[in-house]
Amino acid sequence: MLNVECSPPRETTCPAKSDGDGSLLRGPPRETESFTRPFSLQPLEFSLCCSAFSLYLTAASAMLPRMTPSSLVNSAAALCSLRRIGACLGLLWLGFTLTALPAGAAETQPAKPAPIPVILDTDIGDDIDDTWALALLLKSPELDLKLVVGDYGEAQYRARLLAKLLERAGRSDVPVGVGLDIAPHGDGRQAAWVKDYNLKSYPGKVHPDGVQAIIDTIMNSPQTVTLICIGPMPNIAEALKREPRIAQHARFVGMQGSVRVGYGGAKQPQAEWNVKADPKACQQVFAAPWDITITPLDTCGFVTLTGDKYRRVRDTTDRNVADVIANYRIWVVGDAKLPADMADKRSSTLFDTVAVYLAIRQDLCVMEKLGLRVTDDGFTVIDPQAKQVNAATRWKDLGAYEDFLVERLAGKR
Repeated sequence: MLNVECSPPRETTCPAKSDGDGSLLRGPPRETESFTRPFSLQPLEFSLCCSAFSLYLTAASAMLPRMTPSSLVNSAAALCSLRRIGACLGLLWLGFTLTALPAGAAETQPAKPAPIPVILDTDIGDDIDDTWALALLLKSPELDLKLVVGDYGEAQYRARLLAKLLERAGRSDVPVGVGLDIAPHGDGRQAAWVKDYNLKSYPGKVHPDGVQAIIDTIMNSPQTVTLICIGPMPNIAEALKREPRIAQHARFVGMQGSVRVGYGGAKQPQAEWNVKADPKACQQVFAAPWDITITPLDTCGFVTLTGDKYRRVRDTTDRNVADVIANYRIWVVGDAKLPADMADKRSSTLFDTVAVYLAIRQDLCVMEKLGLRVTDDGFTVIDPQAKQVNAATRWKDLGAYEDFLVERLAGKR
C-alpha cells in the first residue's frame, strides 16, 4: 500500500475543569493546530488516482492550441514534467500489480477439511487386527475419534484393553464405552497385556453403558458421525432398537462379508466371521437407512505385511505401534498352531485396517454398489432387491495400500 501524509486542521479544547459541584467546564478553545496522520491507498483507490491524473494531462494537452508562444514554452515544459510523473506513476502501478497482488493471493491457502468424527465399535482382543486398526485410526489426522466401544461380549476385558492402549498413546481424551454384557464372557488372547490394568485408573471417561454412549455421541454431534465397525455388531443392533434415528445422523463403514472371494483368496464366498457370529444383528444393521461402505474378504483378506514393510513397523520406536507389536507377540504365543517366530517375520492378515482406510479414502479399491442380503447362516449374498451397499470388491493397487499403512504406522523414510 502507498502511505501518504496529510495535515488537515483540527480543533482542540483545553483540559476539562470542575466548577466545584462535580460538573465539568470547558475552557476557551485553543488555536487551530495541525497534525499528520498516515492513510493507505488500496489498489482500486490508487488506480483511480492514476486515471484522474491521466485525464488531467489530456485536458492540459487540449489547451495547447489556445496558448501564446511564451506560455506554450512554459506549459510544454510543465507537461513534459507532468508526463514524466505520469509515466513513473504508471510504472509504479504496474510493479504494484505484478508484486503485491500475487503475493497476497499466494498467502490465501484453501481451508483444510475438518476431521471426520468417528466412533470405533470393535471386538478387540480376539484377532489381533483390531489392535492394528486402532493404531492406524490414531495415526490418521483425517479422523477425529470421539468414542471407542468393545463389542461382542468379554465386555470388561475389551474395555480394559482399549483404555490401556489409549492411555499409553496419550489419547485418554477419548471416552471408552463398555459393550453389552453378553456371551462370550471372560478374557481373550491379549489378556496378559492387561492383567494388572484397572479400568478405574483410566484418566478419561468410561461409559458403563457403551450402547447409550454410541447413541448420545451420534445424536449430539453437529456433524455426521462415521461409525467404524470391525467386529460382530450386537451393540449396533441394540443402538438401532433404542434409537432408530441414529441411522439418519451417521454413516456406516465396516469390515463384514464375503462377496465373491473367501478366506485366503478362496474362489467361492464364505460365511465371514463378523457376520456369522451374529447374523441377526448384521441383518438389522444392513437394513438401516444409513449409507453403508464395507470391505469384505474380497479386499481385506489380502492385506499382510512382509519383508522390509513389516520390519519397518516391527522396529519402530513409536510407543503406540510398539504396543501393537507387543500385543501381537502375546497373541502369537497364545496359539500353538502359529509359528513361534511369526511376529519376527510378518504380520497376520490385517483385515480391519481396511475399514479405517475406507473411512478416509477409497481410491485404491474398486468400489461397487451392490444389493447385499445377509442370510441366517452368515453369508452376504448379492441380491438386486436388497439394500445397496458400497463394497470394496477388488484392489486397484494393494502394494500402494501396504505403503499407506506402513507410512502411517512407521512414518516416511
